[in-house]
Amino acid sequence: MTLLTAPTDARSVIDALHTGLFLNGEWVDAEHGKTFSVENPATGEVLTRVADGSVADAGRAIQAAGDAQADWARTAPRARSEILRRAYELIIERSEELAAIMTAEMGKPLAEARGEVAYGAEFFRWFSEEAVRINGDYTTTGDGRNRILVSRVPVGPCVLVTPWNFPLAMGTRKIGPAVAAGCTMVFKPAAQTPLTSLALVQILLEAGLPAGVLNVVTTSNSSSVVSTWMSSGIARKVSFTGSTEVGKILLRQAAENVMRSSMELGGNAPFIVCADADVDRAVDGAMTAKLRNMGEACTAANRFLVHRSVAAEFTEKLAKRMAVLRVGDGSEPGTDIGPLVDQAGLDKVQSFVDDAVERGASVAIGGSRPDRPGYFYPPTVLADVSADAALMTAEIFGPVAPVIPFDDEADAVRIANDTEWGLVGYLFTQDIDRALRLSDELEVGMVGLNSGLVSNPAAPFGGIKQSGLGREGGRSGIDEFLEQKYVAIPRSRT
Repeated sequence: MTLLTAPTDARSVIDALHTGLFLNGEWVDAEHGKTFSVENPATGEVLTRVADGSVADAGRAIQAAGDAQADWARTAPRARSEILRRAYELIIERSEELAAIMTAEMGKPLAEARGEVAYGAEFFRWFSEEAVRINGDYTTTGDGRNRILVSRVPVGPCVLVTPWNFPLAMGTRKIGPAVAAGCTMVFKPAAQTPLTSLALVQILLEAGLPAGVLNVVTTSNSSSVVSTWMSSGIARKVSFTGSTEVGKILLRQAAENVMRSSMELGGNAPFIVCADADVDRAVDGAMTAKLRNMGEACTAANRFLVHRSVAAEFTEKLAKRMAVLRVGDGSEPGTDIGPLVDQAGLDKVQSFVDDAVERGASVAIGGSRPDRPGYFYPPTVLADVSADAALMTAEIFGPVAPVIPFDDEADAVRIANDTEWGLVGYLFTQDIDRALRLSDELEVGMVGLNSGLVSNPAAPFGGIKQSGLGREGGRSGIDEFLEQKYVAIPRSRT
């Protein structure tokens, strides 16, 4: 069954999806026929039920990946490249269907979902081009007695685990380089948003991906399924995007089998507005860095450190911009802010706001959940937030912008770096020397300089400290899926 190719409503597209497990090239039921429900966070409606994979199903998946690895690794780079290119073209062709699925199961506005489809597709196009550029090295030893031949080979079967907040892009960002490098995969999408991933699997199947290369297990028991893969002795790499807590568990499991690991974990992004910043440009950047995906992003600006001389102006303009945004079902025309993903996320955001207000912050706009069905929270700006507020040391994962005034540049950097995370920071200044100096001083893997957006398939995405290990995207993205092999060749002498 294929996805519909004409724009239609989400229900029709979802009804056309395969909702089983995808093992060794076939759609199959989970053990004992178990399923779990997928809900629309805007309405609470059950969209469909998908296969609820078990430990036994996980074992079948990793075995299929292991069995397919040798043949897949021998596949010509151009063949792997063309599969990814065809998949890219199918994603673009079916943008409306994929966006409709994403909005229904995750909640983001349809316009933003379309943006993610375009962004996610680019990873397949990017890595289709990288597949044929995997290089090596050839040289001679210093004493001239040996030749050194270095090649780069697939690391082997990979465990891929993705989050719910970017259900298409997180899949393509991991699957793309694995396919390009010649690695087989077992893939577990998030239980909240499996439908977009299942649609992506169907596209890859149509693009010509051989049986066993990608094996997908949807499940409501993530820890058991992933633990089965990690302890299998077959998997050679794990790539995970999610919380730091879960990432640490996976790193401990990876250590048991000395597996290669890529971790894209939590964030607590500072957004620094210097005294000389273009305030209007900073507000534009703040709207992007804070409200993309309703703030449910590891790259979301979490702490707005604004020089006291422009703090009032920045807060007023940001609140005015947020006040006109429409909160509603993402499928409805004109919606700017969709629901949060679930009740737990909604409760957490409200608790952060309540705590900040109790500690002296004032609410410039928003601040309380609306009385309506669904997991909605309004865009919120908090002024004069205390340094000891709970949201200063945690990911908010919601549309809340706390503004913290500063007087001294060194204090702003100290506050920005006073966190266990180091994924991204945002910096607004018109002084080139200050821009370069503070970019160096921020303890992060990425900096948005006078920009609220850093994500791009051509750039190396990743952080430092407890924000993770490794990079995804860019020229280095494929390196995470490759090992170096060295052959020593005696140099004959005549």
